[in-house]
Amino acid sequence: MTREIVAGVDGSPESLAAADWAAREALHRGLPLRLAHAWRWEPLDLPLVQDPEGQERAAEDVLREAGTAIARQYPEVTLTAELLRDTPVAALLGTGERAEMLVVGSRGHGAVAGFLLGSYGQQIIAGATRPVVAVRSRDGEPAEPPTGEVLVGQLGSPEDSAAVLRFAFATAAARGAPLRAVRAWSLPPLFAYSPASMQLADEAGGLVPYEEKALSDALAPWRERFPDVSVTEHVELGSAGQVLLSSSGAAQLLVVGRRARRGAVGPRIGSVAHAALHLAPCPVAVVPPE
Repeated sequence: MTREIVAGVDGSPESLAAADWAAREALHRGLPLRLAHAWRWEPLDLPLVQDPEGQERAAEDVLREAGTAIARQYPEVTLTAELLRDTPVAALLGTGERAEMLVVGSRGHGAVAGFLLGSYGQQIIAGATRPVVAVRSRDGEPAEPPTGEVLVGQLGSPEDSAAVLRFAFATAAARGAPLRAVRAWSLPPLFAYSPASMQLADEAGGLVPYEEKALSDALAPWRERFPDVSVTEHVELGSAGQVLLSSSGAAQLLVVGRRARRGAVGPRIGSVAHAALHLAPCPVAVVPPE
């Protein structure tokens, strides 16, 4: 089954920016694009607004207007549009089997929103089995520079970061963009030191060379698989979220992994992804673990 890029639209500037970004990504990757709008009739409290047919026509208008704009701007893209009769979260998550990625709008600097309001965006990111790209708009234009590097955060072992590195390298290759791989590290507390960990650091020549080798080892198979991608390796002392954000000013895309877990108030996606989605100046791709 040929995968496709799926973009959620709801008529907001954020979701239209997401659809525009998704169309350009479809061109980069040579994939079809599907625009999706979630709608399910719910009786409203207002006694005069009980017209399911009218509400459905309004939902179809949202989808049609977005499709017309994308088709006019990107006639080369193979485009389809679908009205999904379900709740927003269930609707988009239900497209995961056929989606290469999901693209949604984000207000940034606040709750993830756009196509989905309130906590919906976070629920999608936490529950998706495919990468989710959150795109913000500035004055109706996508917040993405025309050039720049793909920035990716590498954490943990090569196995831990395989999914996020695969997506980042594939995206950089499709765009002909350089890639910057960032690994942040911090000094462990005294009680965290162990003879085994200190022996590994000593064998590498110290903590900094140890972290540099960890990053290099994680990147090695992807460098071999994508030899045309120019890669810069960056190791810095600090929290992962802060280091990534300080490096994101000139990025056209920031790629981070996701560590989804349940919390007392719903799904959580991890502190690094949370910081990136709220504060990064560029679109953010959140990649689920394999």
